[in-house]
Amino acid sequence: MLNKFTLVPKAPWPVDQVITQENLYKRAWRLLRSDPVALLSLTIITILIISALFAPWIAPYDPNEQMLAKPLSQPSSQHWLGTDEFGRDILSRLIFGARISMSVALGSQFIVSIIGFWMGLIAGYMGGKVDRVISFIIQIFASFPYLLFAMALIFVLGPGLLNLFLALGLLSWAGTARVVRVQVMSLKHREFVDASWMMGASHYWIMTKHLFPNVLPSLIVLATMGIPNAIIAEASLSYLGLGVRIPTASWGQMIFAAKPFLQTFPLYSIATGVLMMLSVLAFNLLGDRLRDALDPRLSGR
Repeated sequence: MLNKFTLVPKAPWPVDQVITQENLYKRAWRLLRSDPVALLSLTIITILIISALFAPWIAPYDPNEQMLAKPLSQPSSQHWLGTDEFGRDILSRLIFGARISMSVALGSQFIVSIIGFWMGLIAGYMGGKVDRVISFIIQIFASFPYLLFAMALIFVLGPGLLNLFLALGLLSWAGTARVVRVQVMSLKHREFVDASWMMGASHYWIMTKHLFPNVLPSLIVLATMGIPNAIIAEASLSYLGLGVRIPTASWGQMIFAAKPFLQTFPLYSIATGVLMMLSVLAFNLLGDRLRDALDPRLSGR
């Protein structure tokens, strides 16, 4: 039974207006379409995802094909961004590197959303001792030095794509859980939840059919705004040699490899850095716009 004495803090995105999920998403899409920054960010993200999905067909060369006769060659009609120290086409490696960055970012945020949602949902819904125990666990994970512990975990598990998913996902769900917990504590006292409870609905039914749809907009926003952090974390770990295994193309590895040639061939570093910066900026800007568009408090403005 719910603990009716649990204190309910104010949710960061309170649901204080009756808005159907369908109308909420239609409204969000309408606002995004009218926002040039959101459209530009969405365009950049779409290009990145398409490039990642269809990298073998888009990239002009195999990313690991070495042309030792052309090391550090300048941009040309054959190699638009030149070649690296092993004669590998930089543009092709950037495209395949996008596949690694996007897959790690999206995969880790999927893990974060699943764990954060269920931990926050159970804590906020059940209250009492369950809430105190889960809140203590959330506090422990929230206090971890995120990147340092990810480095330690990958050092134990070994480098690799799957281990990147696990390390970044298992160590960064606490923020999502906190937001979900606060929202559920506010939602569980609303009339539609009380009505379902009195009609004999099970806890699982209430959590999945009533609470989840109302928390989903916040999960979308949190996941979108968490992707830039995952991109930077993956690049940082790959830069330190704890990411994907060589010679797999990765933006972090490319930045590390380009460091000795910063003065003689700056385009090598600049191209990789600019692409990573655009990716992070696009997701951050889109996350900001989604937060505003999916916030029910703005519906009457």
